[in-house]
Amino acid sequence: MSRVLVTRQLPAGGLDPLVEAGHEVVQREGDEPYTAEELVALAPEVDAIVCILTDRIDVAVLQAGAPRLQVVANVAVGYDNIDVATASQMGIAVCNTPGVLDETTADLAFLLILAACRRATDAEADLRAGRWTGFHIGDFLGVDVHGATLGIVGYGRIGRAVARRGAGFGMEVLHHTRTDTGIGGWVADLDDLLRRSDVVSLHVPLHDETRGLIGARRLALMKPSAVLVNTARGPVIDEEALAIALEEGTIFAAGIDVYEREPAVHPRLLAAPHAVLLPHIGSATEATRRRMAHLASDGAVAVLRGDRPPNLVSG
Repeated sequence: MSRVLVTRQLPAGGLDPLVEAGHEVVQREGDEPYTAEELVALAPEVDAIVCILTDRIDVAVLQAGAPRLQVVANVAVGYDNIDVATASQMGIAVCNTPGVLDETTADLAFLLILAACRRATDAEADLRAGRWTGFHIGDFLGVDVHGATLGIVGYGRIGRAVARRGAGFGMEVLHHTRTDTGIGGWVADLDDLLRRSDVVSLHVPLHDETRGLIGARRLALMKPSAVLVNTARGPVIDEEALAIALEEGTIFAAGIDVYEREPAVHPRLLAAPHAVLLPHIGSATEATRRRMAHLASDGAVAVLRGDRPPNLVSG
């Protein structure tokens, strides 16, 4: 029997693979996150860690866990919270949760597209605050989604799921990746895609090349009527530059689910006009979060029994 540290409370049923395999689950009572120091202290005592994207599994944690620690299973698709290079060097497997949250996150991205384009949150805020005095033909004017050009940055599973939704709304769909996908609508140059698109939706992983990908220079390339949506990772966008672009009318609106310094949000972005802001809920349905936890647990179980899991990132 192995010991598995589970860093947070996960949806009911998500840990079933660990329990059914007979492993001991190490988990605190509440949902308070472990500090960096606590993770370092606990790592030498466990064979596996099942964590979430806010847990920093860095070189200190990995080195503390050696040689006992065999696998880190992240309950997320992205794994920028884990020092994968160090884990690989140390022979520690890293798993994630691809596939199970694609459609749910794409739904959320399209919700942001619709809400930002149609100024839904502005209109609701006025209604709830008693500022709505009745129908006026010039109130809450947005931009059309149908017939618009949707530019997708990053064309993995989630990006393609958003593309399908865009096609269903009669949008022209373009996409940009570093290499040619061989699929119609590929745009080689990101700047060109930004200039051509009415809506830009970001779906890239976070790494050195994508950190700050959308800053003041690239925001200035977009149409004044354009909408920017981010359900990828917060640091892909320069938050202050986005706030300034919204204040100055450089772009029309934004729909944001992820932030540079979560849970903090730049105060200028909080106050910016036409900003639809959600608290990182891209995969937040009960069924999807349960599947994510289950897949991460499955990955940990497979490594602990000496198998190679299909959701292996490195190891």
